[in-house]
Amino acid sequence: MLDPRSEIYPTIAYRPIQPSDLEVLENIHLALFPIRYEREFFLNVVNGNGIISWGAVDTSRSDDRRDELIGFVTTRIIAAQDSEIEDLFRYNSSRKDLTLLYILTLGVVESYRNLGIASSLVREVIKYAASISNCRGVYLHVISYNQPAISFYNKMLFKLVRRLPHFYYIRGQHYDSYLFVYYVNGGRSPCSPLEVITSFVVDFRAFLKMVVARFWNKEERSTPRWSRCKESTTLLVSQNNKRIIGGDDTRCHV
Repeated sequence: MLDPRSEIYPTIAYRPIQPSDLEVLENIHLALFPIRYEREFFLNVVNGNGIISWGAVDTSRSDDRRDELIGFVTTRIIAAQDSEIEDLFRYNSSRKDLTLLYILTLGVVESYRNLGIASSLVREVIKYAASISNCRGVYLHVISYNQPAISFYNKMLFKLVRRLPHFYYIRGQHYDSYLFVYYVNGGRSPCSPLEVITSFVVDFRAFLKMVVARFWNKEERSTPRWSRCKESTTLLVSQNNKRIIGGDDTRCHV
């Protein structure tokens, strides 16, 4: 195979990943990543089931492989409140519909590296995220020892926002993860004193709710449930020892 780096300008095109890419996509992931992905993941990628993806192909190849993947990026839309960086957006707590675009995997086959393909794929992701009005950023995890990836995302102007201890567990060993974010559509970390205070207040309220919930659960464990169902009139005990509250209040079942 001719090394594309020996050619001056290979013609790289970008397109959505499609069902015909399944086998190549699996093989590239197997070659590039220490983590093994299940078949279901690849089927979801090629069929667009909850995953948005882009592929890179070399259309200047003269053989029948000119539409074969040589790079890819896979992403998923996640609600900001369900992400590990939900706390970074609490200064804007009035918006409950904020989303983020999470990069699942990004890779380029070895013979096509250092041609700007990965950068172009990430730009496609950023452009797509910016087109979603309620999306506030693109984020991802990088395993702590992957220095080339760390340097790459720094170069792409992603911000390193935190380190997550023992995030990965690979071959019997734990590894930390770095979490990078690229903000879009005005998304940003809280920076003003008022925003920091607002974030603290939100955290404190959540803490109080947790304490109250734990106290209430403790009270529930020490009190028979049927004694708290004030609208119930009878306690029915079935043959399988399940307690069922009968009467007017059908919400209380044991």
